[in-house]
Amino acid sequence: MSLRTDTRSTMKSLRESGRLTFIGGLHRSGTSLVHRCLSDHPDISGFQDTGVAEDEGQHLQSVYLPASAYGGPGLFGLHREAYLDESSSLATQDNALRILAEWSQYWDLDRPILVEKSPPNLIRTRFLQALFPRARFVVVLRHPIAVGYATQKWTSFLPVLRSLGVSDRPLLQRWIHTLVEHWLMCYEAFEADRAALERVHVLRYESFVADPQGHMDQLCRFLDLSPTTVTREIRQGVNDRYWARWEPRIEGRRSARYARWLIDRFEKRTQAFGYSLLKPQPLDR
Repeated sequence: MSLRTDTRSTMKSLRESGRLTFIGGLHRSGTSLVHRCLSDHPDISGFQDTGVAEDEGQHLQSVYLPASAYGGPGLFGLHREAYLDESSSLATQDNALRILAEWSQYWDLDRPILVEKSPPNLIRTRFLQALFPRARFVVVLRHPIAVGYATQKWTSFLPVLRSLGVSDRPLLQRWIHTLVEHWLMCYEAFEADRAALERVHVLRYESFVADPQGHMDQLCRFLDLSPTTVTREIRQGVNDRYWARWEPRIEGRRSARYARWLIDRFEKRTQAFGYSLLKPQPLDR
């Protein structure tokens, strides 16, 4: 796509303005909730009514591949090619201007802050910062068990197992370990990249739903905006139904052996992010 001279000049100014904020975090981690709450702020423009899944910017640009190209939710982080940083051949000014021209069709450019949300932003922060050097990043975490079970129905291996005649739910759920490992791989990659980021704010889904106004106030300060009142209904206890599927495993019932294997394998890495596979709430609560 070749940009007209005036469009190129406008996009270059936007790129250098520091108005861009990217939200990242795995599918079902709460990124959509945070995006919607931020987009309610009168000084923020986020994507809405775009016609693409969850109004995610990854589907509204033509420079880099979306998560679906690498298997989609719960799987994209298993592909090395999905990880992008400043060394990517795609990290050029021309591509940055091209992306902005595509996204600008869906933003209100009169708003001071422009927000884009896509789950794979989590493993592309350094790439996005190379494209947009003054960008801010908001990264959302949620308990890996909740994310795993919430994502499970979207992962490709379940239809394959069912097509082979596997219908026993506990057997199907054995695959939760691959989703926990995917969670760890992606957030560990983000942590490795975090030191290179100029402006980043990390929050937990569990903390946000427990005190949405308090965390919205923190986000407004991070974005140098005046505070705003959260008016959306924020549901609490959503993690409970996922924990109810996991808890029997760690209480010695049918799949205790598998659960113990999973915990022995991943608990230490999980605790590094303030969660435990033995507790539904973050460790600091």
